[in-house]
Amino acid sequence: MAGRGTAERDLLERTAELVTIPSVSHEEAAIADHVAAAVAGCPWLTVERVGDNVVARTTGGRRRRVLVAGHLDTVPPAGNEIPRIEGDALWGIGACDMKGGLAVMLDLATTVAEPAVDVTWCFYTCEEVARAESGLGRLWEERPELLVADVAVVPEPTDGRVEAGCQGTMRIAVHLGGVRAHTSRPFAGRNAIHRLGPVLERVARWNGRRVELDGCTYVEQLQAVLVDGGVAANVVPDRVDLTLNHRYAPDRDAAAAEAALGEVFAGLVDPALGDRVAVVDAADGAPPSLGDPVLAALVARSGAPPRAKVAWTDVARIWEHGIPAANFGPGDPLLAHHPDEHVTQSSLEHVRDVLQHLLAGEPGTGSAPG
Repeated sequence: MAGRGTAERDLLERTAELVTIPSVSHEEAAIADHVAAAVAGCPWLTVERVGDNVVARTTGGRRRRVLVAGHLDTVPPAGNEIPRIEGDALWGIGACDMKGGLAVMLDLATTVAEPAVDVTWCFYTCEEVARAESGLGRLWEERPELLVADVAVVPEPTDGRVEAGCQGTMRIAVHLGGVRAHTSRPFAGRNAIHRLGPVLERVARWNGRRVELDGCTYVEQLQAVLVDGGVAANVVPDRVDLTLNHRYAPDRDAAAAEAALGEVFAGLVDPALGDRVAVVDAADGAPPSLGDPVLAALVARSGAPPRAKVAWTDVARIWEHGIPAANFGPGDPLLAHHPDEHVTQSSLEHVRDVLQHLLAGEPGTGSAPG
């Protein structure tokens, strides 16, 4: 095996150590200190810190470079800030999303001294909040040279199975107008909230496309997520605002996705009443890119067929810069942000072993990196 250095640390214990360090979004300084100290002692790594983002890179002059990027932050705890190990499982905030993935990254970064490809280990802030606050976005703006790579792996929780690419996400604001009146004489006005009924009915009956790319099926979704309206208990309302969330397959960009939703509002929007529909924000997805030899080797080594990532992840942000990427990490994604969040030893070890063989270019990985 190529270049495995110091003895392995127990991954469950390492994850528990990371869970013990609070790192709610915007409060990642302590965990960034911990990560920076862990990688600083490795002579094969060049380490740079940009705010609380830590980037550690090998510089062996190899033909290909793999970026492995994971976020340091968690959502606020739900009474699960103290880690608990029972058997082969660890419970605690971020155990699944994604301190288990960070533990794997640290284990490999500090032990695989001579990988077959050059590796960039990126530990970044503020993934769990607005995209504009992302530490990965800050790195692309301020130090893009640190993130140059040929391919990337994001160890978000996937249960040790490659989740390829990701879907785009879009937030749509729908405003419907009306005419105020007294509720005892509603015929004198027009109820904006009542007008919302047909729109919600169409949203509820909307069937998204099923799009297959590289053998992965992306299923589009449209959901009503917020409603705000009304004036007073005795007033026919003259406005209502609806927020929709749309997840669209990565074969479309935001403009195409928006155009395809026209059928939802056809005949129900009246500009004379001040109605309007607008895209508030959107982030395109990323194609699966499983033709890349490293990602193909990752699938082969994982031991399971790939599946589509139907959520949005930073794989898309990485793809914006022309780097094919996939999600692959320990932990059940259904447990992310859950009060019963946990990760198992077997999941941690499986992901570590797959990534270790991939980066070391050992036999059995399929197409060897580089």
